[in-house]
Amino acid sequence: MRLLLGSLFALAVAALVGLGATYFALTRGAAFGSLTIGTWTAWPKTGTLDADPYARATIARTGQLPVALGDGVSFTTQTDDTGKILDGRCNVAVSGVTPAARFWTLTLYNVDGQLAANSVTRYGFTSQEIVRHADGSFEIAIGPRANPGNWLPTGGVERYALVLRFYDTAVGVSTKAGREVPMPAVETRSCP
Repeated sequence: MRLLLGSLFALAVAALVGLGATYFALTRGAAFGSLTIGTWTAWPKTGTLDADPYARATIARTGQLPVALGDGVSFTTQTDDTGKILDGRCNVAVSGVTPAARFWTLTLYNVDGQLAANSVTRYGFTSQEIVRHADGSFEIAIGPRANPGNWLPTGGVERYALVLRFYDTAVGVSTKAGREVPMPAVETRSCP
């Protein structure tokens, strides 16, 4: 009897740990083969036949189609360059230059992967509509209150993620180190 109860307890613990680890991997983006440049992280193989099982399971769970490797690459961040979580009540700046690409987009999502609701229905910028400095660099102010120039409202959400997608680019195909690719800086400027 003791052996049977011990075996059932061990089986229950193993099932709980296994299912918990799987849930964690699927909800926290634990796919293999990531490419990290600064605070930005991408999984270039997610849109290919070589995608790992965790990436495939995440795609099946969320229903979101990844950018195919031949089309481009998608970088995500939930922190600034110092590692501070992006807070919708703070003023954040995304500035600098981007790698060579035919087209790029920067979009703000809540932590559930949905567009963050705001009163002006502005959810992102594209490379064609961004206002640039004379040297080709740009700055996007992200925060709850309106700012002059390129402003992306957070709607006051507590946490959010930024997704930077590059289309028709060599980034992700041949990139081995972050020093090869200039990525925009993410800086928290002020917080209440």
